[in-house]
Amino acid sequence: MENRFNWQSQLAKAYTSFPEAQHKPVIGITGNYGEATCKLAETYYKSIQRAGGIPVIIPPLADTDSIINTLEHVDGLLLSGGADYNPLYAGEEPHNLLHGINSERDLPELLTTQLAYNRQIPILGICRGIQTLAMVLGGKVAQDISLTPSTDRTNPDSPTPSPFTIKHSQDADRTEPTHSVRVKEGSILYRLYQQERLYVNSFHHQAVSDTGERFRVTATAPDGTIEAMESTEHKSIMGVQWHPECMDEGLPLFSWLVQEATQYRRACDLHHRILTLDTHCDTPMFFPQGVDFGQRDPKILVDLHKMTEGRQDATIMVAYLPQPTDQPKEYADNIFNKIEDIVAQNGAYLALARTPDDLWRNKRTGRKSIMLGIENGHALDGQIVNLHHFAQRGIVYMTLCHNGDNDICDSARGSNTHNGVSPFGRQVIQEMNRLGIMVDLSHAAEKSFYDALELSQHPIVCSHSSCRALCDHPRNLTDEQMRALAAKGGVMQVTLYNGFLVKDCQATIEDAMRHLEHAIKVMGIDHVGLGTDFDGDGGICGLASSSELTNFTRQLLARQFSEQDIQKIWGGNFLRVMQEVQKGATLSASAATSNR
Repeated sequence: MENRFNWQSQLAKAYTSFPEAQHKPVIGITGNYGEATCKLAETYYKSIQRAGGIPVIIPPLADTDSIINTLEHVDGLLLSGGADYNPLYAGEEPHNLLHGINSERDLPELLTTQLAYNRQIPILGICRGIQTLAMVLGGKVAQDISLTPSTDRTNPDSPTPSPFTIKHSQDADRTEPTHSVRVKEGSILYRLYQQERLYVNSFHHQAVSDTGERFRVTATAPDGTIEAMESTEHKSIMGVQWHPECMDEGLPLFSWLVQEATQYRRACDLHHRILTLDTHCDTPMFFPQGVDFGQRDPKILVDLHKMTEGRQDATIMVAYLPQPTDQPKEYADNIFNKIEDIVAQNGAYLALARTPDDLWRNKRTGRKSIMLGIENGHALDGQIVNLHHFAQRGIVYMTLCHNGDNDICDSARGSNTHNGVSPFGRQVIQEMNRLGIMVDLSHAAEKSFYDALELSQHPIVCSHSSCRALCDHPRNLTDEQMRALAAKGGVMQVTLYNGFLVKDCQATIEDAMRHLEHAIKVMGIDHVGLGTDFDGDGGICGLASSSELTNFTRQLLARQFSEQDIQKIWGGNFLRVMQEVQKGATLSASAATSNR
């Protein structure tokens, strides 16, 4: 028999393989607290280990620096069970049925959960953990089950209180199931167990009374008590009221968490290697409201913190001009001045970029990038000289029009003023080619689109458009337009504006992926990308802000796109066109110089 006290032999076994190469996901488990000790039942960390993960205990510290730096190194979060929450955190006074609270861990877990949610970290909440999810993310927790109207067990759709209440705090051993729960078909829970009824243990007197909009109920006890819930936002978040770590039947839940954590880490690692560029955001529209880009500002969808949470490297911020605008050149200049001020105030973390090389240089030095664009050629105020001015300011593209015809071309929402591109517009396109500014045809009428495609010596872009075949909107591109765009080397960036993705319902990340995959089918992988239109009414369920952009990458990975193709989608195709346009301008300038 091997001597179990020979620890050197155990060490030698570790070096007979290469465990570092396995990259097992790290699962942070919130630690309980009592008797001046951070502690945790062994069943939690052993369940994670059995499921193939690496467990680490997160101590109950309310220090946000500690929490954020911990979350940077975990791939999943397990919210463990424990005592009641202080109801003051929910804006309630304590009921006389409230049990003991744990003041040492309440605030740390509330902060940890919100910060993990912001980072799209997969989360499994157990018992107190499901209640934590509800408290943080818009739901409600009853201080005692008796205070919550139960659903009539004979009529699950009845809202009337039922006198029947099962026992939710068992005396039996923790491994023994003591009541059943009904699982909803189509839920993650049902997929894991393939059963409509599960038998569970029960150690609680509180329960989630309202999941809020971010969750849906996926399991209930016979008395109507909510026993499980999952995200309605296409996020890897689930909570259960029972204690699966104490039961052999609980392993699928931990395996789910470990698998989701694996996919999350794959996406994060990929973002570390590739460059992620969103080609259209309208955040400057909110500058008059006094937003703070350096903080996590709830008024905007793109800021330094959200870009960091979503591991986004760069965005193209546009100066959008409504029509009419008095002094349009000055209007756009004021927006660019504000962007430059924001960059100066956050210079350690943020930088302007004009070229693809600038973007990569900023990424290597740990800074996010902002590129400048103009949405609506009305900014030129009918003067070609103003195009030269904006070229010197560093714009990389100009959207020729918006929701109305201007002096350059007709809009998709216009009145066919010019029957396409105007004579002035022809000059503008020619000069944009010469100056190295990309021609953007999002918002343009079909005739304007085809005119510009013929006039431009370089590929054109549609910085935020979607597919008309899937959503019949005049702003979207037909398959014929998409094929013509690809034939000339251009790109179409799928946008997240609800009305351009679906008709008469709420769009989700799945709808955005349908448009992307259709565009790839029509145009090929070299001609697509993402232009969110964040803060210009862009943002959908699952991709609601910059903080959620790793979800887009997870969708790409789930669809088996290669890393090379993901980089193309995440800005590589757009930057290819940018580089070609800018190189063409450089060659033109060199030729002009040599001819003097």
